Amino acid sequence: MDASDKPPGCPARGTCPVFLAMSSGTVRYAPSGRGPVLGKSLGEELWGTDSPPQPDEDLPPPLAAVPVPWKNVGPCKGHRESPGSLVEASAGEEAQGEEDPAAAPLDVSRLRSSSMEIRKGSEFLKELHKAQKELKLKDEECERLCRVREQLEQELEELTASLFQEAHKMVREANMKQAASEKQLKEARGKVDTTLFAEFQAWRASPTLDKACPFLERVYREDVGPCLDFTMQELSVLVRAAVEDNTLTIEPVASQALPAGKAAEDDCGSANTCALSGLARICRHRIRLGDSESHYYISPSSRARITAVCNFFTYIRYIQQGLVRQDAEPMFWEIMRLRKEMALAKLGFFPQEA
Repeated sequence: MDASDKPPGCPARGTCPVFLAMSSGTVRYAPSGRGPVLGKSLGEELWGTDSPPQPDEDLPPPLAAVPVPWKNVGPCKGHRESPGSLVEASAGEEAQGEEDPAAAPLDVSRLRSSSMEIRKGSEFLKELHKAQKELKLKDEECERLCRVREQLEQELEELTASLFQEAHKMVREANMKQAASEKQLKEARGKVDTTLFAEFQAWRASPTLDKACPFLERVYREDVGPCLDFTMQELSVLVRAAVEDNTLTIEPVASQALPAGKAAEDDCGSANTCALSGLARICRHRIRLGDSESHYYISPSSRARITAVCNFFTYIRYIQQGLVRQDAEPMFWEIMRLRKEMALAKLGFFPQEA
């Protein structure tokens, strides 16, 4: 109750009004130290403040007045708490002191939820740490591969430079050799027999295999005839004709092994005796003339002589067929080289692999 609501005649702060209980149950307000002036109602009887009420015969005795002190706890001197606020504060304290039965399961569920979140966070941190390790390893691998690539690029550059220098060196040496060959060719031109070169040029103008022409007649007489002149004259004539007709075949003995009965029938002579020279030699090759099935064992020396003549005839056939496209001088010097091989083979000089 505010100060403005107090009835007139209410005592000052610190004094307490009293409530009087009437016999009919009605409570009347009266200031402290004074008796209430109440109207008579329902058999009620007013009494003065100086004398106690007189009990009726038919009514119960009146209740005694109980003084209730006011509690002043507010910061303001002119304001005091109402009984309702005291009741509410007391009820709040009791509510705080009591435990709610439904709060316990709620707290447990919150703890479980927090525990799951912590566990998920821990697993996430572990995965993050693992991913960081993998990234670190990949970074190290990338750095290693970059170093390897740089090393390979450096080696490739060095190799390219080395190959370029080597190629330049080879070109320079080839140019030097070409210059030396041209010099030798120029010197040889002054030493060439003008008669032989003239005969070759005449033959090159209309190449033929007829040995009646001056150029081939000289080669037959000076090189081919003496090179194919063996001890066994009859077989030598057959070999010479087969070489001129390009029907002679030379084959290794080891790769043409035949059964014993057929070998005895087809082979002429022995593998330890040359069929052309008649000398006891180890024969690693044998010849076959034309379509004949007979084979003749020949020594390495006889094979070298036959091979030199066959090389000469092969080259002049290429010239005749137009397969050699060179000037006259290179052709002439190649023929001179082949004639030199026939001369050396006739004298018994031949490579060891023959």
